[in-house]
Amino acid sequence: METEDYTRINSTQENKDESEKQEKGGIGDPDNINERNYWIYSPGEKANKWNEYYKQKVMGIGWNKVSDLRKYNSKKEIVKKLQEINKTNSKYPNDSNALWQFSNEIKPGDIIFAKKGLHKIIGYGIVDGEYYYDNTKDKEYTNIIPVNWKEKENFNYKDTLPLKTLTKITDYPEMIEKIKNLFEDYIEEEPKTNYPEYKKEDFLKDSFINEEEYNKLIDLIKYKMNVIIEGAPGVGKTYISKRLAYSIIGVKDKERVELVQFHQSYSYEDFIMGYRPSEEGFDLEKGIFYNFCKKAENDEENSYFFIIDEINRGNLSKIFGELFMLIEKDKRGNKVPLLYNKESFSIPKNLYILGLMNTADRSLAIMDYALRRRFAFYTLRPAFNSENFKKYGEELNNPKFNNLIELIKELNNEIKEDEVLGEGFQIGHSYFCNLKKDTIDKNLKYIINFEIIPLLKEYWFDEPNKVETWSSKLRNIIE
Repeated sequence: METEDYTRINSTQENKDESEKQEKGGIGDPDNINERNYWIYSPGEKANKWNEYYKQKVMGIGWNKVSDLRKYNSKKEIVKKLQEINKTNSKYPNDSNALWQFSNEIKPGDIIFAKKGLHKIIGYGIVDGEYYYDNTKDKEYTNIIPVNWKEKENFNYKDTLPLKTLTKITDYPEMIEKIKNLFEDYIEEEPKTNYPEYKKEDFLKDSFINEEEYNKLIDLIKYKMNVIIEGAPGVGKTYISKRLAYSIIGVKDKERVELVQFHQSYSYEDFIMGYRPSEEGFDLEKGIFYNFCKKAENDEENSYFFIIDEINRGNLSKIFGELFMLIEKDKRGNKVPLLYNKESFSIPKNLYILGLMNTADRSLAIMDYALRRRFAFYTLRPAFNSENFKKYGEELNNPKFNNLIELIKELNNEIKEDEVLGEGFQIGHSYFCNLKKDTIDKNLKYIINFEIIPLLKEYWFDEPNKVETWSSKLRNIIE
């Protein structure tokens, strides 16, 4: 994890609500799965409580004046209490988030990595109890969680760790793997997770794809094993791909679905294996695809899905290297020596690869034939006319929404007929998903003024009159 990544962790974590933000692109609930989470935690200032907590098998957090955290129903209530204690109007984003997460989000089975400063990992453990308040032993650190500490170490972490006392790093698998690899005897006990069932019927309810198209796409995935789902902006490619995987797996098991995003600088060393600078020189580190392949290989009775967002932004020949040939269905299980350590490696037969591609990205060249031969392509289109979207509109029961959707369909027809643009540049339905009755009028203004119109300005940058005409039409409907 580079320094810029740690900064992003710090800046994004404080903006999350108690529940995860719902992803655009469908009408179902977000992935409310009781999954294991990973945390980085500082046991006291400069880790001064580490020895004590390690012996007592607990983790603690301060802010004793806030008292028992179970009496607060939201982060807002914690913020209000902090403002009252300190007699300020500060929003306390980091403090309130840490207190809320400590008492409400950390749960038995979670993994805790203990840190000291920005470059030391000093141990890890597994949470084995619920939060409780205890002011009888330590007047400052009164908020406690039982932890079965597994190892006590003093490792140098070459990148920069999050600054905060408590940081959730579940969404940063590369960072998690780097920390795990520091421990020679790292053993992760499997959490007792009951993943909710997810079947074909659930997918059809959650998405705007009809049963016929669903069956066609599932058959294609099972036949080819490598499928690129392409489509215009906002057709819900990421949302759909994850749920397609869940529907084939049969449960919402996030451990068997991995998502990565390619970019122009993404490399073989990031993806498969490569040398990384360390204090001693260079260490050979395994990449996200290597690790996921090994996970699938050790569980060959179950299906695994590796999803690559923005697949056309990376140079696949360089990223996959010698494994590029092995992604083909009839080459699965064949072994080739890896570049850096000559290990005989194969892509397992139970691993499916789903690529996602934005057809409106004109900064990219046409994909090469070698890639096209190894993948099947499925086009996802705007679903304004689907039965589920119509039902969604009926439930909103908002005339502005209905009139706007009709105008968007007209706009899409003009985009489709445009000689320079075409069907791949149409506006997707997910821009208008997850709207609520009490805020729909305000949010429609945001969507039109700050998402759709800027997109039109980019599409027709050399036709300002056309942009102005459509901007006026759109604004007239939502005013």
